[in-house]
Amino acid sequence: MQDFELLRNVTIGQYIPTDSVVHRLDPRTKILAALLLALAISSTRSIMASVILIGFLLMTARVARISPVYVLRGLLPGLGFIIFLFVMQILFQGAVVPCRTIYFEWWFIRITPCILQLVVLGALRVVAFIFIISLLTMTTTASYLTHGIEILLSPFQRIGLPTREVALANMIALRFIPTLAEELERIMKAQASRGGAIGTTSWWRPDLMARERMPLIVPLFVNALRRGEDLILAMEARCYVGGKGRTKFVQFHSRPLDWLVGVCTLAVFMGAWLIPWPAISSFVSWF
Repeated sequence: MQDFELLRNVTIGQYIPTDSVVHRLDPRTKILAALLLALAISSTRSIMASVILIGFLLMTARVARISPVYVLRGLLPGLGFIIFLFVMQILFQGAVVPCRTIYFEWWFIRITPCILQLVVLGALRVVAFIFIISLLTMTTTASYLTHGIEILLSPFQRIGLPTREVALANMIALRFIPTLAEELERIMKAQASRGGAIGTTSWWRPDLMARERMPLIVPLFVNALRRGEDLILAMEARCYVGGKGRTKFVQFHSRPLDWLVGVCTLAVFMGAWLIPWPAISSFVSWF
């Protein structure tokens, strides 16, 4: 049954109460910091800058008292599909991306240092995105994230954006990720116990894995819709009403540490944008 343990490999949407310094930060600070780091990792085209940003995330995980190995377990459910995408990128995009040096060429397949750099950069971005989202949800409860997003989006109320409903919908979707993983794990175990060919395909064959999991989609979506209906009934039973006039029991107050973290994250973002990383990489490789 080890192949069916999906919930332990889903790190997004799970909260780990370690009572660290990162946990005690203002949720608005953590949300803005996550956005800046995501923009930094997606905008830079330097492998060195991406590695430094991932090192910064690893240091943040250590400060939060969360094992980086556990955070990276979020890559395991989709590892086969990610590797498949990178292989397809090498095979079909190598001839499109211009490069002077060619390592291998046969028919339409061309392996160059440029396409390898793009693949490595894409892998680092995937790791960084999983790390950022996982750390944000592991160090902040769903209710605090909802309040934080609602406060950050409050200026857009002037143009008619329903910020409360948007924040609530986003947090419900984020919270449902581990719930759907648990539901999928239960369905897989139920079908395997009845003789279904579930969990017998290796992870390096994503095509066979996708074909194997096709019968799981219908019961998964039916159960997800049922859970959504139960959630609606529970909210109505508790007389939930959105819109204006709602007060907040939780009040956020920024501390000097929150401002310091915000300034440091902004400095990291500006460094990823402004520092000439290609020149630094050439200088380091020259030595």
